[in-house]
Amino acid sequence: MSTATITSKGQITIPATVRQALALDVGDRVEFVQVEPGTFLFMAVNQSAIELKGMFGKAAKTVTIAEMNPAHSARYRSSR
Repeated sequence: MSTATITSKGQITIPATVRQALALDVGDRVEFVQVEPGTFLFMAVNQSAIELKGMFGKAAKTVTIAEMNPAHSARYRSSR
C-alpha cells in the first residue's frame, strides 16, 4: 500500500508506484469520486470511459437513456 502526506497547502505527492500504475505523467488530471461516505476512488482522467467498464461491478438494474433523462434532470434542478 502506498501513502502520502498532506502539506499545509492541502497538496500531496502521488507515490511513484501509483503514478506508474495509473500511467500518470506531468500535466495529467486525476479525479476523486466518492463511492460511499468516507471512501473515495482516486482515478486518472487520462483513461477512456470504455476502460472504466466494470469498475463498480455488475449493475443491479439496467435502464435506457430515456429512463435516465428524467432522473438526471431532476437531480440537476435540485443541485441548482
